[in-house]
Amino acid sequence: MNPYRQHPIRPSRDLLQQLRHLGDVHAPAHLLPTVLARIGLGDAYAALETPIGSVFVAYNKAGVAALMRSTSADAFEESYRRRFGRSVRREPTLPTALARAVMQQLSGKGQPTLPVDLRRLSEFERAVLLKALEIPRGEVRPYGWVAREVGHPKAVRAVGSALKRNPVPLLIPCHRVVRSDGRIGAYVFGEETKRAVLTTEGVDVEALEDLARSGVRYYGSDTTGVFCFPTCRHARRITTRHRVPFGSAAEAAAAGYRPCRVCRPALAS
Repeated sequence: MNPYRQHPIRPSRDLLQQLRHLGDVHAPAHLLPTVLARIGLGDAYAALETPIGSVFVAYNKAGVAALMRSTSADAFEESYRRRFGRSVRREPTLPTALARAVMQQLSGKGQPTLPVDLRRLSEFERAVLLKALEIPRGEVRPYGWVAREVGHPKAVRAVGSALKRNPVPLLIPCHRVVRSDGRIGAYVFGEETKRAVLTTEGVDVEALEDLARSGVRYYGSDTTGVFCFPTCRHARRITTRHRVPFGSAAEAAAAGYRPCRVCRPALAS
């Protein structure tokens, strides 16, 4: 006869005793990421060569979670755990379709439709990053423009802080946001990288900084009566003969010019 039939409580008691013998035994650190990977959850990453060099790209079911430079894979994993509060497992390469989509977006081909994981950000930070995503390739906007576009015109510094927390630089182009005086400003990958990326996208960085030094922030067209940010595609069509420089939106309005409906300069500080 099976002894456990007479004593139904004994199996549970024996199991508890066996578990107590385990003491302080812990599961291996890689176990949770591996289990999550098996069931289609969790975060993974791989290195990818990009126009700014090698970066680490992390991803999960929600989309690309991070795009970061790091001195090593171990350093990246530690930074990732500190920032996002979860582990990430290394893969030899990115999935082919994901790698192709990332490179296409970096090259400016098609619309930026690659999903990104912004769950760790606040509502304001997400709004700022999604607004930066609207800035066309080859154009820039000032921090004040972003602040006003997201409904917080006085939160210029907060916009800068939100852009610094961008987990996916290049994919969400925070490099296209410049200082309100027109100068290029800081960047998570460094100012020189910012200049290089903008130049690759077709922005004449030196010309922009020359305008900033001379106090010119907008260009108007004396044929259309419209004024724009200098990098706006409409501003670039204005010939030198018909180009009118302005130092402020108020100055342009006082001269009878109306803001461009595409780049919306009247909303900038």
